[in-house]
Amino acid sequence: MSDPMVPPTPPVRLDALLAREDLGLRRVAGPDDPGTVVHWAHASEMADPYPYLLGGELLLSAGVHIPEGAGAGYFDAYVSRIVAAGGAALGFGVAPVHEAVPGALAEACEMHGLPLLEVPPRTTFSGVARAVWQLMAQARLAELRRVTEAQQSLATAASRPDPVRPVLHQLAQRIGGWAALYTPDTTELTTAGTPPSPETRQSLANLAKVVRPPAPTAGSRAAGAARAGTAAPGERRQVTPAPGEHRQAAPTPTSASDTVNGTHLAAYALGTGYVLGVAAPHRTPGNHTIASVAAVLLSLLTGQQQSGTTAARSSALVRLLLGAPPKDVAPLLGGERWQVVHARPDGHTAPDPLSTSALGTALGSTLVDPTGEVVRVLVPADRPVEPLPGWTLGVSTAATPPDWPDADTQAARALARARATRAPLLRHGDRPALADLVPPHDADAHARALLAPIAAAPALTDTLRTWLSLHGSWDRTAVALSVHRNTVRQRVARCAALLEADLDDPDVRMELWFALRRT
Repeated sequence: MSDPMVPPTPPVRLDALLAREDLGLRRVAGPDDPGTVVHWAHASEMADPYPYLLGGELLLSAGVHIPEGAGAGYFDAYVSRIVAAGGAALGFGVAPVHEAVPGALAEACEMHGLPLLEVPPRTTFSGVARAVWQLMAQARLAELRRVTEAQQSLATAASRPDPVRPVLHQLAQRIGGWAALYTPDTTELTTAGTPPSPETRQSLANLAKVVRPPAPTAGSRAAGAARAGTAAPGERRQVTPAPGEHRQAAPTPTSASDTVNGTHLAAYALGTGYVLGVAAPHRTPGNHTIASVAAVLLSLLTGQQQSGTTAARSSALVRLLLGAPPKDVAPLLGGERWQVVHARPDGHTAPDPLSTSALGTALGSTLVDPTGEVVRVLVPADRPVEPLPGWTLGVSTAATPPDWPDADTQAARALARARATRAPLLRHGDRPALADLVPPHDADAHARALLAPIAAAPALTDTLRTWLSLHGSWDRTAVALSVHRNTVRQRVARCAALLEADLDDPDVRMELWFALRRT
């Protein structure tokens, strides 16, 4: 597959071939259309070249196939087949078979609108073909230079403090037309360049609706944003559904093109709900490549504005800083119940910004907080959390804003158990326990009194909690706390002495575990 960022080789104008003095070509019949282009040259002496043509060729022939005494009917059939195959022009070589271009051939080319060129005896067919390829190479080099300069200018514009307008301005300038950025509801957000006619402008807005993603539903929101149907570079197709046509089940294309009143239109879905629309007087592969680069840049620049998510979360942060309670701020985040995920990378490496961002993307949340060796993520309750390669995860139960601190503690404990048991993911259990039968106030008071001797030493409390949760395993506790097993033994022995408790007694362990869960 060709690289969409590199324009294909452009065709050669027929006038450019006629202007080559070294070839000495001369037009003897057919239309004098400056827009006629040649994609390649092909020599054939077949009486019916149709099966061997792809379209766009300059067909070269010395007339070897012409029978003696051929009349107008033969030439009419011959030329009509070339036109039916999409041939761009016919080059007829004079000498040694024919001393001049047959008049009947010229009349047939004139009648069917096929340019007819006379190739002089001094010019070989291979020389004509080589000239075509030379002109194509020159055109491709010029087009690549134009695209490269456009890419550099677009990248420079994207680095400015307010980059969207400069990028659109550079795009419109480079394609010699008009560019518009549409919001998810296909309203013009900003434009650049010379505006087209109102009819063309409305047609481009309609084209933007074609590539606009449909409104997400509960089922489609988790399906992703990948879309099929991208238009090939330089493709010309009308994609607007016909009246009454039902296309609900068809995939939404990511780009589409059309032509209205001689103006070439194209629309590109940016993947963020926004759409880029361009209108240019010429349809060239280079313009498509330049617009594709601009679409990639605008996708990145508008990514943070998708559906107003960033603005809502920024507002939530400001309200928290100004003293609003979490329960009043939570609706701005998009849900009432959330689960806290604690994640730690496998191995001994600390999470870097790139891996942290990838973790948030995998979990479907941008509410990510890297704290030391652990990354905390706030995930909507309706989004499933699955094991991720390279990470160990601890997941809390779904909680409302007032219970988020408790959910954070649950996730931390779940992560500690997951690391100790070498499980990729553990969830905090949410079944009712016997502790729920004790009034919370009485339970908290009992826990504070029981653990008072070690309350001033967080290391002892954490060690005892982890040791009990792992059924008294010295090795697993050492792994979970990242300390030596002898350190665990010393801390547990110190807890037993301060609490004046026999930690080998199951009843003592149960009571301590009950108290530790309340702190």
